[in-house]
Amino acid sequence: MFFTPEVENMCLVAKGPNHGPSPIPEEGKWVKPYEIKDISAFTHGIGWCAPQQGACKLTLNVKNGIIEEALVETLGCSGMTHSAAMASEILPGKTILEALNTDLVCDAINTAMRELFLQIVYGRSQSAFSENGLSIGAGLEDLGKGLRSQIGTTYGTKKKGVRYLETAEGYITRLALDKNNEVIGYEFIALGIMLDFIKKGDSPNEAYEKALGTYGRFADAVKYIDPRKE
Repeated sequence: MFFTPEVENMCLVAKGPNHGPSPIPEEGKWVKPYEIKDISAFTHGIGWCAPQQGACKLTLNVKNGIIEEALVETLGCSGMTHSAAMASEILPGKTILEALNTDLVCDAINTAMRELFLQIVYGRSQSAFSENGLSIGAGLEDLGKGLRSQIGTTYGTKKKGVRYLETAEGYITRLALDKNNEVIGYEFIALGIMLDFIKKGDSPNEAYEKALGTYGRFADAVKYIDPRKE
C-alpha cells in the first residue's frame, strides 16, 4: 500500500468509537454483517434484459453466505430459457458475492441477481423475521402442484376485446361470455397436473378430463369461445 507525501506528513488523529455495521434482520435475528458468511436469507428478485423483451424471476435460499437453493423462472426469450438452465446449475454452492460476479449469460438473469443481492445484504429478504429462515426446498414449493411456474398471458384489442390465454390455474381452453359478450368465467386445463396423471398411467384423454377446471360463472354463460381461434 502506498501513501502520497501529503498523507505521510499528516499527524495522527485517533479514531473514536467504532460501532461496526448497522444490524440487519436475518432469519429472526439482528445481525451485524462483517463478511459474506454472515448473510442468510430467502428471497426473490426480478430482472430484465437491455432491450426489455424478456424477464427473469430469481429465487435464492442463502445460508451462511452460500446459495443452497436457486429457482430460475424466465419469460419472453428463448435464449433466456437456455441461460436459465445453466444458471440453476451454476448458482448453488456459490457465495452471493461470487454469484453477483458470475456471467449468467442473460442480462435479465444477471439483473435479477443484482437486485436480489441488494435485498439480501440490506436485510430486505422474505425470511428477515422468520426464525431459522426457510428450509431448503421452499423455492420449489412456490411452484405448487405439477411444479410449473404461475404464468399469466392475456391479449386484447380495441376492436375485438380481450382474450385470456393462460392464468395461474392453467391453460385457458374456453372463455365464457354473457348476453353482452362480456367475460364471466373460463375453462382451463392444469397442464402440470395433467402430465402427472399421464405419467401415472392414465390415458391422455382421461388425464385431460381429470385436469379440467372452471373459474367464475362459467356454467351461466350464453356463449363459449376458444380464445385462440375465435
